[in-house]
Amino acid sequence: MARGGGGGGAVVRLPPMNALEILRETVRVLRADPHAFTSVLFFLLCPASGCLLLSAAALEGAAVLPLARRLLAAAAASGLPLTHFVRQLAHHLAATLVASVVSFPATFTLLLAARAAAAYAVAAVYAGKPLLAGAELSLLARRAWPRLAATYALACAAVIACLSSFLALLVTACSTLKFMLYPPDIVVCAGLLTVLAFSVAYAHTIIVCNLGGVIAVLEDIAGVSALRRSVQLMRGQTHVGLLIFLGSTIGLAFVEGLFEHRVKTLSYGDGSSRLWEGPLLVLMYSFVMLIDSMMSVVFYFTCRSSSMEILDDEGGKIEELEMMVGSNSVIR
Repeated sequence: MARGGGGGGAVVRLPPMNALEILRETVRVLRADPHAFTSVLFFLLCPASGCLLLSAAALEGAAVLPLARRLLAAAAASGLPLTHFVRQLAHHLAATLVASVVSFPATFTLLLAARAAAAYAVAAVYAGKPLLAGAELSLLARRAWPRLAATYALACAAVIACLSSFLALLVTACSTLKFMLYPPDIVVCAGLLTVLAFSVAYAHTIIVCNLGGVIAVLEDIAGVSALRRSVQLMRGQTHVGLLIFLGSTIGLAFVEGLFEHRVKTLSYGDGSSRLWEGPLLVLMYSFVMLIDSMMSVVFYFTCRSSSMEILDDEGGKIEELEMMVGSNSVIR
């Protein structure tokens, strides 16, 4: 493993890794500088995670349930039978939308600053520099925040476009099958296929946007340029990014499920409270988000190393070609 200067100009050579190896490398980096990552966890990620988890719980009756009823009404009008799965999906989608809108200010400030700080901390570990102090880390995060904010805004627009296309396609497909008098089972199968297609498109969008955010922090580009470079770097490594996204999604969904079943229900049945578990689950949620951010940075360095190796191979081939041309010209 070759390492050079820090930041975006660091010459860091990592071997190609799968998702499990990236997780192991992330744990190694975390142990190399625990103070910086702990500061990011407690001062930035925990407040952002608390806003994200508590917003949906606080607005359950005021916003989540009415929005879920409207989604169910739209699903029934399009021909989808209101099964338990459809009801759960509508409620989860409504809770996600409400939490995203309400916690957007915290996400746009604290979460982006946390991602920038995590990216700089990982780069500092690879650079072999002295450990960054909290003030230095905060200064670097503030400097990178405008580029990351522009990239994040574009990523939000891409996610909204993906979600809008999914809802339009779902309603159109189900309404068409209902109009053609197909049985409800066929309509449900069409809906499930639409959900599957949306999941694949959404996963690709998220991994491109996450890698683009890392590029916006460690390189001097932002917005469309960062996302375009993300697509270029990720060629041949898409399956690794998908596995990272799947693992992070499962971890976050697990903690969200625990929060919903352990905190939203205020007692065990004998009057004892569960509210004390809330801060612990917020900390767990923040830790998963920290590991996800760090894995995205490690994934960036592995993709960058692979692209540099390809350029080195191409450079060697060009030099061989030039030598052959030169020798031929001498012969002639």
